[in-house]
Amino acid sequence: MSALAIPRDLLPADGRFGCGPSRIRPAQVDMLAALGTTLLGTSHRQQPVRHLVGRAREGLAALLGAPEGYEVVLGNGGSTAFWDVATFSLIRRTAQLAACGEFGAKFATAVAQAPFLDEPQVVTAEPGTRAVPVATPGVDTYGWAHNETSTGVLTPVVRPEGVDEDALVLVDGTSAAGGVEVDLAEADVYYFAPQKALGSDGGLWFAVLSPAAVARVEELSSRWVPASLSLPAALASSRKNETVNTPALATLVLMVDQVEWLLDRGGLAWAARRTAQSASVLYDWAEQREWAAPFVAERAARSPVVGTVDLDDRIDATAVLAALRANGIVDVDPYRKLGRNQLRVGMFPSTPPEDVEALTRCVDFVVEALG
Repeated sequence: MSALAIPRDLLPADGRFGCGPSRIRPAQVDMLAALGTTLLGTSHRQQPVRHLVGRAREGLAALLGAPEGYEVVLGNGGSTAFWDVATFSLIRRTAQLAACGEFGAKFATAVAQAPFLDEPQVVTAEPGTRAVPVATPGVDTYGWAHNETSTGVLTPVVRPEGVDEDALVLVDGTSAAGGVEVDLAEADVYYFAPQKALGSDGGLWFAVLSPAAVARVEELSSRWVPASLSLPAALASSRKNETVNTPALATLVLMVDQVEWLLDRGGLAWAARRTAQSASVLYDWAEQREWAAPFVAERAARSPVVGTVDLDDRIDATAVLAALRANGIVDVDPYRKLGRNQLRVGMFPSTPPEDVEALTRCVDFVVEALG
């Protein structure tokens, strides 16, 4: 069935629906090419690159609505690296972490392996449902994912009621930042990598820190930390619009162009409306098919940026995916470790709702052809 030809009038304009790396707009690639002989390949300590870093920090603060006093910090590595950064420089002793999928669980594992911290409290939930933190005396740091990329579960960014006065709230916004509305006043650290809604490649992490988070960084600054993971060093460098080590310039260029594209169209509110429209198309379609259903049963927990749809067992999702790929529709595979007969669809702001609608038409065609 991989040779099945889908009629051209059914195909989306762009067949990339990956959940990370996600679709990059052609205009971004043009911007990158235009800087190929000027900015790229130049010193990251000089003004052109420092100006680019400044645009990134200012643009993110504006896009995400950073409250007064919050600071945008960046460093090398992605969100995986930031889990180690947080372990060294943000968790004082005891953390409570909520895990409802692969990425929340990975942060919990990183914290559990730190010999200088207490065993973390881990609140878990079955894949497809939310895990919500619970205020507990003595916990100094709470953490969860705004959007669990592996399962398509959205958990609100709301400070748990009754937490200790000096407790920090850390939220992984990697697949939500730039595509889902957020009130950063409810968090002390909102961190992410730019390869999803922010239309870029990996290789960098960004974090928006509250004054309380900055104070915690300073409090723990005497704790030994590998230089490459030092949040105090990243904070000091970011304030100068620099990075501790050489940054991925192409990643910065792509992200800055995406952030400014979003701001020009109405910012996060516009982006959130666009992803919500795409999500409505996908989930409504799944609910109208007797052989498909949204994986996340609770409507309020369904992600607007990562849509997961289960297929009936009598339909071979592997064959459907192969036929789609043969026709240029790529990366709608389920998360590998979830092991479900499923489609997973990236619906970040760069993907117009019309392409999501076209994808559903193509799946209908393939399933019917498979018989």
